[in-house]
Amino acid sequence: MRVVVLGVGNILMSDEGIGVHAVTALEQAYCLPDSVEIIDGGTSGMDCLDRIAEADLLLIADCMRSPGKQPGDISRIADAEINAWFKTKISPHQVGLSDVLAACCFHGISPKKVVLVGVQPASFETSMQLTPQVAAVLPQVIAKLVAELTDFGITVSPKAA
Repeated sequence: MRVVVLGVGNILMSDEGIGVHAVTALEQAYCLPDSVEIIDGGTSGMDCLDRIAEADLLLIADCMRSPGKQPGDISRIADAEINAWFKTKISPHQVGLSDVLAACCFHGISPKKVVLVGVQPASFETSMQLTPQVAAVLPQVIAKLVAELTDFGITVSPKAA
């Protein structure tokens, strides 16, 4: 089994970097088996293609604008829902991510399962800090990533303090 946890976003644009912050914190706080690869995808787009190709699970952490949501609200979408997500622009780097997933599909190397854990941003201002609303939910985002991994059968344990 091969699992990829991909943090996406631009850490120079405040809440846009939540995905990168989440996977960094996940890797620092938890022991993960060798079958799980953590990727700080930043805004790299196609550079991630080979690393996510044919994964059994692609778990993505990202910021995600959703109608009716408040800053810091967390959403989960998976598989077919992700195609609908790309119909509206809800993340500044979305084109890169949609292109990567489309390229995987075109080449017949799509991940078997794709799950996105997204956080409603409060700001995309130039800053390396998350806004207080989004920073406050970072532990919940990490917990949701851990839960997704556990539900998929991956053993995840906290690192000793």
